[in-house]
Amino acid sequence: MPSFERDLFMEQIFDREWDNKELKARARHVSMVLKDNMFEDYPRNLEAILKMIRFIRKNKNRKGGIESMFFPDFIECFGLDHYQISIEAMEEITMYFSCEFAIRPFILKYPEKTMQQMLLWASHHHPLVRRLSTEGCRPRLPWAMSLPFLKKDPSPVLAILEKLKDDAAETVRRSVANNLNDIAKDNPEVVIGIVKKWQGISKETDWVVKHGSRTLLKQANPAIMEIFGLSATTDIKVTDFTIESPLVKIGSSLIFSFKVANNSKKDQLIRLEYGLYYLKANGSLARKVFKISEKIYPAGSETMVVRKQSFKIITTRVFHPGLHKLSIITNGQESILKEFSLNPE
Repeated sequence: MPSFERDLFMEQIFDREWDNKELKARARHVSMVLKDNMFEDYPRNLEAILKMIRFIRKNKNRKGGIESMFFPDFIECFGLDHYQISIEAMEEITMYFSCEFAIRPFILKYPEKTMQQMLLWASHHHPLVRRLSTEGCRPRLPWAMSLPFLKKDPSPVLAILEKLKDDAAETVRRSVANNLNDIAKDNPEVVIGIVKKWQGISKETDWVVKHGSRTLLKQANPAIMEIFGLSATTDIKVTDFTIESPLVKIGSSLIFSFKVANNSKKDQLIRLEYGLYYLKANGSLARKVFKISEKIYPAGSETMVVRKQSFKIITTRVFHPGLHKLSIITNGQESILKEFSLNPE
């Protein structure tokens, strides 16, 4: 675009608010400023963007990093009334940078034909396009626009997952598992049925159904626990549960230990987890389950376990000083709650 005013563009990008913007807000800001500095009509702008990406791929020979988020975001903002060329562009762009966020408003506005397109993409030669077909329609994709109709009824997604469950690309199989895990949060019976159907097909699908059941496993769903051989048993005992650091400062770590004994006369598959009851702003406690391990414990064995839980400040959780609780979970059975105090830095 010979007429593109580079200096004006850069000045508008780095405005007074730039430093205060979060990642996705920056991408949206770039999209808006880019639109103001391009042609009047969307098709010409889209072709210019595709030329940019082709140039980068040819001359830089690399995939896009997070600095490329604005490319699909531009389509999300301005392409919704231009279905066909936008869909074709996303197919090309996602080989460079994923369009999993950009596709979602199209699913909402054109649900039938977009989901049909996703099913077609599930047979695409490029693994990143196949991944888009499942990642883009995850009912609960983090950071993304919600798809309420798929939360209510995930059946339009199932044919895509069926086609990709044994895909050659690990990134595609991981996306299938993540989609299953999303579905399990609203429709657990659907995922339980899929697990029963897919288990044993291959090593790859066994991993997919196990990873896709992780929320159900943390919830100790009885059907899932039984499928994976993790039924509750009185032969597993937890003893000597000790919180080594009962006073924990925000920014440091909680340290705790316990012994797990298999009192059975046969080896046991044991899934070890712990439940951390975080103090909320309103004074209530909210449990989050963390996995420790899942393995065979020999008959008559006793094993010492020591764990650390970080309370380093992160953007995805706010820590509230005060009394917290901790529990140990074996094959879904929770036992022995102990308290510890979280103090300010």
